[in-house]
Amino acid sequence: MSESAQEFYGRWARLYDLIARETPGIARLRRRAAAACRLEPGDTVVEMGCGTGANLPHLREQVGSEGTVIGIDFTRPVLERARAATAEYDNVHVLQGDATEPPVGLEAARSVSNGADSAVGEAVAAGGVDAVLATFVVGMLADPAGAVDDWCGLVGPGGHVVLANAARSDEWYAPPVNAVFRAIVVLSTPPTTRLRYDDSPHLRLDAKIDAAHERLRERAVAVADETHLFGVVRLTGGRVA
Repeated sequence: MSESAQEFYGRWARLYDLIARETPGIARLRRRAAAACRLEPGDTVVEMGCGTGANLPHLREQVGSEGTVIGIDFTRPVLERARAATAEYDNVHVLQGDATEPPVGLEAARSVSNGADSAVGEAVAAGGVDAVLATFVVGMLADPAGAVDDWCGLVGPGGHVVLANAARSDEWYAPPVNAVFRAIVVLSTPPTTRLRYDDSPHLRLDAKIDAAHERLRERAVAVADETHLFGVVRLTGGRVA
């Protein structure tokens, strides 16, 4: 992410936190996304782009007190909110990093285990990563399909990857829903002062999300596809082959 994007999301961290937690239906979606990771007590799960931490308690509920939850995001003000939201859990760890180069693989685990947060490195080095969750993230990445490949490689065969993203609805009532969705995308795309784009942000977002979800379907078996929130949110999860 560029520095301007970090500044943008940092400046609006409080508003994003409110939207992430209070949007009607969003709590049910987050519980469903956590359940789709197919976690067991004691597992290790990584959330790429954890934002203000709205998913982390749901993931912790799935892995229990013996498991490990790792949230990764690149924006410090956002991470501060995530840490505050999960301070009561000693097995939820929030790290600053890039979702395309997460500080959790085996090599990263060795370096992390020598630092302040040794629990993260020890958990990853001991048992690997059982699942990766990414909600509302792939649309921000330059190569969404490549990121999905990396996440599948991180969990390995038998692990689970789950994506949830917002794109234009295909339902019969889609026109007014998509009009609102387009406005939200434009307002949430830095810089927000731009009135004209060479290509429409919502169409660019749709293409990235399509690429990421299709790549996951290619890499996984037992794939589940769902839509939520008026057909705007697509949830795809599967076990990596």
